[in-house]
Amino acid sequence: MTPLVRWARTHPRALDATLALAVLVCMIAGSFVDHSNAGGGSYTWGARTPNPLSLVLMVLGAAALVFRRAAPMCVLAATATVSVAELATGDPRASVVMSAVIALFTVAAHTDRPTTWRVGLATMATLTGVAMLAGPLPWYAQENLGIFAWTGMAAAAGDAVRSRRAFVDAIRERAERAERTREEEARRRVAEERLRIARDLHDVVAHHIALVNVQAGVAAHVMDKRPDQAKEALGHVREASRSALNELRATVGLLRQTGDPEAPTEPAPGLDRLDDLVDTFRHAGLPVEVARAQDAPQLPAAVDLAAFRIVQEALTNVQKHAGQGAKAEVSVVRVGPNVEVSVLDDGPGVALAPDPEDGNGGHGLLGMRERVTALRGTLTAGPRYGGGFRVHAILPVKDRATDTTSGDATT
Repeated sequence: MTPLVRWARTHPRALDATLALAVLVCMIAGSFVDHSNAGGGSYTWGARTPNPLSLVLMVLGAAALVFRRAAPMCVLAATATVSVAELATGDPRASVVMSAVIALFTVAAHTDRPTTWRVGLATMATLTGVAMLAGPLPWYAQENLGIFAWTGMAAAAGDAVRSRRAFVDAIRERAERAERTREEEARRRVAEERLRIARDLHDVVAHHIALVNVQAGVAAHVMDKRPDQAKEALGHVREASRSALNELRATVGLLRQTGDPEAPTEPAPGLDRLDDLVDTFRHAGLPVEVARAQDAPQLPAAVDLAAFRIVQEALTNVQKHAGQGAKAEVSVVRVGPNVEVSVLDDGPGVALAPDPEDGNGGHGLLGMRERVTALRGTLTAGPRYGGGFRVHAILPVKDRATDTTSGDATT
């Protein structure tokens, strides 16, 4: 934006005053020109002098233009009035109608098209009719037809300016709306990613810390009488802590910015690591039986990760809350377009009950429910009849809408 354009936008009244002065100069200069076509088709300068009334009307018409943006209709009425007075009484006629032409352009540029049509036709008819019927020149004089042409062009030009301004504003508004939409989508994706990372961190920390707690308790219990078993328990503690650190490093690595040290590139855990997961609980003293098809097809990454985390969190809750002597059963089966994950236990305790030492118990179930909901699945969790607890998740492998569309296309 140039300094002149910036000044014009910040000082509209000063710009209108400058325009009014320029119009006044043009009207006064035009009043000294003999409009009667002299020999050879030229106009003579200084062949006539405007009368004092015409000068007064020119000054009034130009002065009204200073307020053309603040009150365009009132300015048009004022300039049309002085133009009618000049057309009816001026002899020789001065160019006062120029102020009405500028005022009509302003009205067309700042109102809608129907208003431009009504006001433009009324102004054209009034000024042209007065010039033809009440002026000193014959009705068919070229100057009378020029008034009709100039007022019509002023209305058309003003309407074109208004249309272009509306078009540019619409484009700018669409661009701003698109920018806002992109920002909102970016914020939504950031919030979803933060929630996903928070769930992963909770699952990793809860699982491994529970195992470390159990194995540390075993080591402390048998340290004096069976040091070999205590040494084995401490080895499991070390392995669980190392695994926790690796998973935490992989999860937190997603939050690194450009230029930070390179994050781990190992894939997210899935059901292919289910046996390793179950072994950690078996080493911690929790008997776990697994039932799943060995030749099951590969699941999508999001479903695979969610199924793994659900089993991990459910077994962690069994380890923490089911009590001594509890057994767990894990089942992962494919049923139609879904994969169903079930974790059962027969412990006497109440699964998922808040730990007395943990003031924020129950977050594991909430995390599992959020994971399943994100995949448009369902999760049920509650006590079993006869004792124990059951966690059952149904995860859609494919979106139902996609399956329906594919089926229709095949048919």
